[in-house]
Amino acid sequence: MNATDINHEGNMSVNGNMSILNISPPLNNALNTFSIIILFITMISLGCTMEISKIKSHLLKPKGVAIAMVTQFGIMPLTAFTLAKLLKMNSVKAVTVLICGCCPGGNLSNIFTLALKGDMNLSIVMTTCSCIAALGLMPLLLLIYCQGFSGLENAVPYLGILSALTFTLLPCAMGIMLNHYKPKYTPVVLKSGLGILIISSIIVFTLSGVAVKDMLWMILTADIISVAALMPLIGFIFGYVISVICRLSSKCCRTVSVETGCQNIQLCLAILKVGFPPEVIGPMFLFPLLYYIFQCGEALLLTVCFRCYQMVKSPSEETRINTNVNVKQEEVKPPE
Repeated sequence: MNATDINHEGNMSVNGNMSILNISPPLNNALNTFSIIILFITMISLGCTMEISKIKSHLLKPKGVAIAMVTQFGIMPLTAFTLAKLLKMNSVKAVTVLICGCCPGGNLSNIFTLALKGDMNLSIVMTTCSCIAALGLMPLLLLIYCQGFSGLENAVPYLGILSALTFTLLPCAMGIMLNHYKPKYTPVVLKSGLGILIISSIIVFTLSGVAVKDMLWMILTADIISVAALMPLIGFIFGYVISVICRLSSKCCRTVSVETGCQNIQLCLAILKVGFPPEVIGPMFLFPLLYYIFQCGEALLLTVCFRCYQMVKSPSEETRINTNVNVKQEEVKPPE
């Protein structure tokens, strides 16, 4: 009955609204299974990159982690809510955008933190802490923001979300324990996990294409594309600005920026696929994949800009240092 609350707005004409998506049960079960596999592999790989000693060191000085938590669960859900309201999205679109906005940070942020020469230890700790905090904050934030949309007050599958979040923590904890007690097996797990992740992702993309081949155009509307493009960009910008205001180091500022804009798309996809029937969510279960494309593209653009800035800055700094050295040498040179 909760799903029925938003089904009426999902079954509309094609003027910007979703229509019912009919997926055969075997295909739907296959999508659900591979979505869960992707989430499991992602989280156990994240756990394998963590070290308990580094977690403790950042928790003893939690300024960076605290700022990242505020930006992650403050800026992103508010951005999702504001964009959905401004673009006057219907209930199906709004709940999808809100779930994506309330998700914790994803492990993609660790890759771009490395590319941006940020603080890798802080990035990994932030990703883990946001996943743990999401267990309580994600349902709470969805409960608050869903009050602003008609039909969503009782339509969000909170039990399914809690189950998915709990499911993400278990493999993450397994990865941490494996890395702590059996570190020699960590590279093997990461390499094999990457292979399984790539294969599963290809299968999900293929099955999703088969499922929505006749309705794919419905997700490529101006409002959905605008949200997918603006949400990560706003997260990157505000994450950096708030970090600068709080006087974090430049490395930490870049790290918080990336952690804020990068969402756990695997978790969002799993919640949408498992938590909502296909006839209710329609092709909107592909929104996380669209967000993922823009998220990667914008983060890659920021990385290129940062690398170019470093290339320009380094020669100028080297010239300035050499000039200062020459001036000092002339000053101390004894008279003839």
